[in-house]
Amino acid sequence: MGCGTSVATEAQGNMVETAMKAAVLIQQWFRRYMARLEMRRRYTWNIFQSIEYAGEQDQLQLSSFFSFMLDNFTQLNGSGPDLMSQLMDPAADPWLDRETCYNLIPVPESYTGPRLSFPLSVSDTNALLSAFKEQQVLHARYVLQLLYETKKLLKQMPNIVHLSTSYTKEITICGGLRLFFVVVVQNGLPSAETPYVFNGDFVDRGKKSIEVVVLLFAYLLLYPDYMHLNRGNHEDHMMNLRYGFTKEVMQKYKTHSCEILQLFQDVFSLLPIATIVDGKILIVHGGISDQTDLDFLNSIERHKVKSALRFPRRSLEQLDINQSCGQLKRMRSTDGSRPSSSHSHDSAASTSSSSSSSSSSSSSSSSLCSPRTPSCLTPHPCLSSPSISHTISILQVPFLDSLSSIPPPSPPRDEQEWKQIVDILWSDPKTQEGCSPNTFRGGGCYFGPDVTQRLLLQHGLQLLIRSHECKQEGYELCHSGQVITIFSASNYYEEGSNRGAYIKVGRELMPRFYQYQVSRATRKLTLTQSVRAAEGSALKALKEKLFTHRSELMSGFQQHQNNAGTVSVSEWAEVLESVLRLDLPWRTLRPHLARLAPDGRVDYQSCFEDMEPGIPLAQVTPNLAETLFRYRTDIEIIFNIIDKDHSGLISIEEFRHTWHLFSAHLGIDIDNSAIDDLARSIDFNKDGSIDFTEFLEAFRVVHKLDNKDQPLNGMLKYP
Repeated sequence: MGCGTSVATEAQGNMVETAMKAAVLIQQWFRRYMARLEMRRRYTWNIFQSIEYAGEQDQLQLSSFFSFMLDNFTQLNGSGPDLMSQLMDPAADPWLDRETCYNLIPVPESYTGPRLSFPLSVSDTNALLSAFKEQQVLHARYVLQLLYETKKLLKQMPNIVHLSTSYTKEITICGGLRLFFVVVVQNGLPSAETPYVFNGDFVDRGKKSIEVVVLLFAYLLLYPDYMHLNRGNHEDHMMNLRYGFTKEVMQKYKTHSCEILQLFQDVFSLLPIATIVDGKILIVHGGISDQTDLDFLNSIERHKVKSALRFPRRSLEQLDINQSCGQLKRMRSTDGSRPSSSHSHDSAASTSSSSSSSSSSSSSSSSLCSPRTPSCLTPHPCLSSPSISHTISILQVPFLDSLSSIPPPSPPRDEQEWKQIVDILWSDPKTQEGCSPNTFRGGGCYFGPDVTQRLLLQHGLQLLIRSHECKQEGYELCHSGQVITIFSASNYYEEGSNRGAYIKVGRELMPRFYQYQVSRATRKLTLTQSVRAAEGSALKALKEKLFTHRSELMSGFQQHQNNAGTVSVSEWAEVLESVLRLDLPWRTLRPHLARLAPDGRVDYQSCFEDMEPGIPLAQVTPNLAETLFRYRTDIEIIFNIIDKDHSGLISIEEFRHTWHLFSAHLGIDIDNSAIDDLARSIDFNKDGSIDFTEFLEAFRVVHKLDNKDQPLNGMLKYP
């Protein structure tokens, strides 16, 4: 009997041991599965951010082109690019200067939307909310009147707004807003009981930017003591041209779009640039730099910086050394000991700077990081890149027959003001100490924990709250908790890509975080489904990036190839990074982008095999076609400006002339006959005009496998 009990006990022990082993195996599998899922989630996020920031660098180049175009655009059909001229070089418009010009715009009896009266009341804001929920468009007269009233109010406000929690229970802080309705439904409408700080980027965030910004301004007028708006880097007419707000205004308000856009430009430039709560919490959109001075920021004329993307004009007269520069040039021209090629290069650079970059930023993506030194001044020592933050201690200037060393002149005040605002709107925190140019975005700085701590101590602050970056959980803490990033737009990159969040701060000044997800469908997705959906979109965008740089990539691959048309994995990754400069984990992404040959090397042609142009045009040369794919977004912006009557048509002459300017500005060597052939091939009905919709369709990348649930290239199988 005892023996039987022993056998039973031993059997039970074996079963327990087997179950334990099974549990350990399941746990190990699950951990590996979750680790792979997390890896996919992270590289998906890296792809989205890298492509977004690359687009911001492209925007700097585009803003430089607009200045170039403004200087060189020949008057076509008796008129130039009206909208661009008005936005970039706005002359005094008597119509806009009249405070009651909106009264000249009649509101027809057939208009069924809200009819606002000023000063605004709660019933007016309620009417706006109801109308926008019903997809109604506010009449242009009321938009203009609301903007005028907002402009008058903002003129009275300081650059840095100081708030106190002693008059209210708590303050809600939002950043990167896309859906005003979502936040206010969850947290309550702005009021004395529910004060808000909206930390910039009110527009370019979806198709309802006008509705969002109109509501924000309406509540600002209704509750000026409880509704506070900081300027973001997208409250900038140059950014609006690329990211959609300008196009949205032009589509919704065809007749009065120019006046509305000009007024928005004025209002955006008058928005405060920082908010301080109880003297302890600093709220700015982007961040700070080692040069940020809150006292100086409080004293500047903020409205002068209409666009942070346009470097202020810096003339030699402002430096008061133009006579010395002339002497230096004469000395160089007679100095036989120096290479003549360098003389001509310096002279050309100086001429180019004065002729084509007045009131504009450099075409270099790093031009926002720091101003250039005029070419007639020789810093000592000489630094190669204008983007490197540095202090020039000595300038070599001509004096009689020799060079003398003098302290450099201080930058003009408008340059200092511009630099301070750029840093506030564009900077990002980093984990390393110090401050360096934000070359990833192309503007502002990367600031380290030491920079944060120094500024907080200097001004008696304890916390910096900023926005500017999408975060997967809607918020993120860094710099030992002294910096908080808050981002309120959920599903920013893709359905399920991120949560939105906002902060509440009470009298104890301890931030409390509230997260949300907009779509019910998104909330029902499993983690695996959410990662898969976002990953599919990210890889799709990345493969389009590869396709638009095909010639450069192929040239790089061919330098390393063997006879089989393959390269090693390390060579493949090196070429991708050198051409695209996206700072991505290429080796990890390789299975998603290219096949391996039987010998373990990468078949680089497979990077491009599942994509093709929207409408193949036989007349278009490969180089020109690739250029059009790459700059499709920029060209769309330019042509929308040229299409002044919003007909969707532009003349072949306008197309030809604009493209000549664009290719000249980019330094693209394209034969004129190729451009003419392209124009004729896009004129499908041969009426002398180009249908812009058809043009965009022709230069759209089409994915042969356009189903997120299918594995790319037939190579991937998701769990």
